[in-house]
Amino acid sequence: MERVQFIQHKGKVILSINLAGCPAAEVLPVIDAAKAAVGTRQAGTVLTLTDVTGTGFDSIVATAMKDLVLHHKPYIAAAAVVGVSGLKQIIFNTVMRFSGRHLHAFESLDEAKDWLARQ
Repeated sequence: MERVQFIQHKGKVILSINLAGCPAAEVLPVIDAAKAAVGTRQAGTVLTLTDVTGTGFDSIVATAMKDLVLHHKPYIAAAAVVGVSGLKQIIFNTVMRFSGRHLHAFESLDEAKDWLARQ
């Protein structure tokens, strides 16, 4: 399974970052791939969908996620996140405060993709 890929939804191109079920030890290569993918696009044009459902988190992953959000900042037109609950909600809020970005959290992938397609 390709964890970082551009997908089409309702005529829009969305960068899908699939961290669902990813153990903490495997998150960093996915983050690196996401940075590389977004860097191929024009600033201010990228729509991102990040699924963190069941993702393993530790302090290293939390720091890497903050770095990813900051790296993406100039490229992103809109960002949706799925799977934010429990401890991830605290990390999510911290990342938003730290980065100055507003990420939209959704309950389902379909809801997030539909929202992104309207942006």
